[in-house]
Amino acid sequence: MKVGIIGLGKMGLNLALNLQESNIAVVGYDVSIPARQKASESHLAIANSQEEFLESLEEKKIIFLSTPAGEITNALVETLSNQLHPGDILIDGGNSYFKNSVKNYELAKEKGIGFLDCGTSGGMEGAQTGACLMVGGDADVFEETEAVFAALACDQGYLYTGESGSGHYLKMVHNGIEYGMMQAVGEGFDILNAGRYDYDFEKVASVWNHGSVIRSWLMELTEESFKSDPKLDDIKGVVDVSGEGKWTVVEALDLNIPVPVIASSLFARNVSKIDDSFSAKVVATMRNQFGGHKVTRNGER
Repeated sequence: MKVGIIGLGKMGLNLALNLQESNIAVVGYDVSIPARQKASESHLAIANSQEEFLESLEEKKIIFLSTPAGEITNALVETLSNQLHPGDILIDGGNSYFKNSVKNYELAKEKGIGFLDCGTSGGMEGAQTGACLMVGGDADVFEETEAVFAALACDQGYLYTGESGSGHYLKMVHNGIEYGMMQAVGEGFDILNAGRYDYDFEKVASVWNHGSVIRSWLMELTEESFKSDPKLDDIKGVVDVSGEGKWTVVEALDLNIPVPVIASSLFARNVSKIDDSFSAKVVATMRNQFGGHKVTRNGER
């Protein structure tokens, strides 16, 4: 088996290395020359054009996309659907909106091409050491590629979720939950920061991670953030919104399901653009730790 990966950024490169370490042949491609150069330094087989990339794959092609959700991924699926042959398989491993994934599935299926939507969680670390994967699409296509997901995932870390769109739908809700959890952690430390006692936040996060009810990977990342910047003085409390939280809230509205925690956490991110709060600083550093998302430093705009 040989897998082609398009998109060699912070997630795609680590996924490629993960597959390679699992003895699955990999070839990577990215439109960015610096991304290709960095991947080459990791001893990964790299194609310098999309044509070369396709030629380097086996007759039955399996292509994993780790590209930005939206126009870029949708356009790439359309292009590849016209270049691939019946029986080839596309896997969208990014954070695409589930309705777009269903459309892309239908587009690929018209050409006889298999299409799976794969929600990928675990951040940059998980991408290389073992991710959590939620996979939607036709069962027979999943079965053909299950070895890929088994190689990429941690122990018991992948799930076939059913029909097309279900993988990205599950990842959308996962990210909505993540929004709420991160906001709660941020608000807790905001209270501690403004309160009457002088806590060492690194030690607080550490002790909470040893036996407490709220121990978690997010708390571990918070501990790491305070280790390098005890009061987050170098960080602006600005938290970007990448889409999944908003999609979760919109879906909840369509279903008449109340989601006050997720909705409030989404609004808090929007408010962070104008209100430099300590809770937003904590959330921003967590996002940077697990996903490499940009943090705004003081002095930057």
